[in-house]
Amino acid sequence: MKQVTDNDQPFSCSPRVPPAFTVPMTQEEDSLSPSPEPAKRNREADETEARMRKRRKVEDSIPEQWEHEADEPKEVIPLKCPILSVSAAAEKLQQGEVVAFPTETVFGLGADATNERAVAKIFEAKGRPSDNPLIVHVASIEQIDFVEDISDTVQALAEKFWPGPLSIVFQHKAGICERARAGLDTVAVRVPNHPIAQALLQAANVPVAAPSANLSGKPSPTRTEHVIHDLKGRISGVVDGSSCDVGLESTVIRVFEKQGEPPEIVILRPGGITREMLSTVVPNVRLDSALKKDDDVPLAPGMKYRHYAPEAPLVCLNGSDDFFVQTVKKALHSRQRVGVLISRENEFASFFESEENVEVAYLGSRSNVKEISRNLFDCLRRLDQRNVDRLFAETFPDIGLGTALMNRLRKAASNCVMKE
Repeated sequence: MKQVTDNDQPFSCSPRVPPAFTVPMTQEEDSLSPSPEPAKRNREADETEARMRKRRKVEDSIPEQWEHEADEPKEVIPLKCPILSVSAAAEKLQQGEVVAFPTETVFGLGADATNERAVAKIFEAKGRPSDNPLIVHVASIEQIDFVEDISDTVQALAEKFWPGPLSIVFQHKAGICERARAGLDTVAVRVPNHPIAQALLQAANVPVAAPSANLSGKPSPTRTEHVIHDLKGRISGVVDGSSCDVGLESTVIRVFEKQGEPPEIVILRPGGITREMLSTVVPNVRLDSALKKDDDVPLAPGMKYRHYAPEAPLVCLNGSDDFFVQTVKKALHSRQRVGVLISRENEFASFFESEENVEVAYLGSRSNVKEISRNLFDCLRRLDQRNVDRLFAETFPDIGLGTALMNRLRKAASNCVMKE
């Protein structure tokens, strides 16, 4: 049994090429085949000439920035997901195309938020229902000219947390297309804190609607290869970038202010900016009660439908390490192949590593919830590639950043939590 790690990062999920990059062998590659008979040779010569004509046609139509595998025949898979420069990606956005780009939270799939057809391409690429609103990204607060008002309270929050992983819901004035808002009269806005995202937004000079750059319902992408695995052939390209520092989607809030009453913040989606952090600016902060309901109209992007789910069913185990290992053993007795997402401190880690039918992904240290949050989606994806039948995950304290972490874990598990 092999851990889902590498030598450079022994305790976290590390990059490796996903199975989607496998290219079928062609006849030209099979150099060990015996010499064909004359009739077969003639037929193969005709087929080879046809392939060469097709290859010349394909080569003439491929933009220079589109990548190919080095040893891949272009007639088999002529195009991969393009790797774009910031300037090329900005031009694509201005032309109404969709491109993926890194942020400090997860990779986003962006389109011009003022362009109905461009935003429609986001939903088409992701397979995402169109009644789920999108977050609009801008380079600075000065670019937010499409909302009714920016109050002093919101200004104070922006000064404290922007650029950063905080999205604020505003009353929409004009300019952002209906599809991006899912028909609502509000719009969520964020100023990302990532150099590539900032450079792209400044170069494009348009508000960019951008959900996570993954197939709808799947774990969010935190590496370039995650985007390529999910969306190759569906989008105009991706701007390459290092893995995302936060690893969880942004906190989404709405600020309520009434005459003569102190302002109140409602957290519509927990994320990297915690309740405790927000309370340093506005003391009255609460979680939205609709976080546990599925039938409400979503005010916050990404809070409707199944999310973050791996292929194999996931169960969160809330209890001791002994409870965790006994639960896994029961699954092994039923001849299931199991994946476990555990912390480095799990006292039965060596047992899991020794079991042939167990795949281990180390999330990080229990004392470092930032590390665990950053690794979560990557670990879910890597265990999916190991063809396991069932996944089990440790749970973590539901405070601070742990609130966002457990929100994502519970959603990935479809709220399936076993308690000791």
